[in-house]
Amino acid sequence: MSLLGVSTSVFSSEGPVTVDFDLTVVVQLGLFLVLLVILKPALFDPMMRLFEEREKRIEGTRNEARKENERSAKAKNKAMAIVAKGREAGALERDALRAEGLKREAELMNLVRAESAATLERGRSDIGTEAKAARDQLRTDARALGRDMASRVLGREVTS
Repeated sequence: MSLLGVSTSVFSSEGPVTVDFDLTVVVQLGLFLVLLVILKPALFDPMMRLFEEREKRIEGTRNEARKENERSAKAKNKAMAIVAKGREAGALERDALRAEGLKREAELMNLVRAESAATLERGRSDIGTEAKAARDQLRTDARALGRDMASRVLGREVTS
């Protein structure tokens, strides 16, 4: 036997293992039960409540996070819908303004064309009047010049 009371045959492979069942096993079992009775309400139950509370808080936080994610997704979808409506309204307004601008441009172009045509017609009329006046003046001047030239060539005064 050794110092611990265990036979040396336990460590050798010579024979079967023998376990002595004596009073120390009963004392150890008693100590275990006493410690269990003392530690269960003092240590194990509070720790289990702490673990349960932690689980509840974690689960509650997860639920809150899930709800917040759902709310933010709804808010995002709502905002996207508002932006889409705004873009659509903006596109309609832009198209309306563009159409109005094209209409206004066409009106101005027609007005300018009409004014240009009127100015051109007045210019043609004025040119026609001035041309007639210039022709009449040229006829008069041509007659006078012709008489003057004839008078010089003939050397006498010519009357017509």
